[in-house]
Amino acid sequence: MKVKILMSFILLLISQLTLANRDFLVDSDWLSEHIEDKNIRILEVRYYPHRYFTIGHIPGAVQVQRFKDLGDNNANPIMRFPSKKVFENTLRNWGVNSDSTLVLYDDSGTALASRLYFLLKLYGFKMNQVKILNGGLRAWNSFNDMDTETPKYKKGNVALKAINTSLFVEWQNIYDEVVSKRNASVVLLDARPHKMYTGEVIKHSVLGGHIPGAINIVGMDGISEQLWIDEKSLAKLYAQIPKDKTVYVYCHDGFRMSLAYLQLKSLGYKNIKLYNGGWSHWGNRLTLPTVEGNKPYAGDYEL
Repeated sequence: MKVKILMSFILLLISQLTLANRDFLVDSDWLSEHIEDKNIRILEVRYYPHRYFTIGHIPGAVQVQRFKDLGDNNANPIMRFPSKKVFENTLRNWGVNSDSTLVLYDDSGTALASRLYFLLKLYGFKMNQVKILNGGLRAWNSFNDMDTETPKYKKGNVALKAINTSLFVEWQNIYDEVVSKRNASVVLLDARPHKMYTGEVIKHSVLGGHIPGAINIVGMDGISEQLWIDEKSLAKLYAQIPKDKTVYVYCHDGFRMSLAYLQLKSLGYKNIKLYNGGWSHWGNRLTLPTVEGNKPYAGDYEL
């Protein structure tokens, strides 16, 4: 009996440690202590990029233009993943080296910074060197100074790896596994606002609604006043997704799904893949099926 109780306690402890895996999140005090470190590089992804110049930014921060720098400028849609060569050159232009410690922040509840975080992981950057400022610009601006000068850094030498194909899926994978086969081991997650999921609001696409089979969990519901909510509340948000499932995630243009990716990872989910292109791809292909309403499947797709 004592052995069983001990084992139950150990398993509970392990589950709690897994639940609280937020090592990538830092606060403004941490950044204040490290802002002058030799190898640090601070990267800002602002929703309205002009505010980097007009309102200001964290001293030393490099501007990241969320569409131009974090997508494939020549693709359709433009927020498909950039190539290794292009993204590597972008990082080097920001002064990023292979041994740099990167601190990412935004003004959008870490959703924009999450896209940059995911791209770094996608191309094999050492993720123990990447941090996200929890609370973003709001957390910093409450107690610290801002700067309007653009920093200049020597071109970096970062070397990325080949794209990790295990981290994403294309539309064909979703059509095959979810729409057609209805693979019970796969959960398709739509991270967009609920009214876009139902089709009540159509934005960034010709078609409204969602991909047949998708459930809707709004990742931004895991953010309160620009900060991540506590681990237990976040776990409750995603409770309907079993941890032994493969999770395909999409949003409109790659930001909300990247946030969902980070949230799920922090909760101990192992197999998460992002849809390269998201709803901006699927919802603009007139021949791909869509469903409107609150249910994953509707109409002919319920049969």
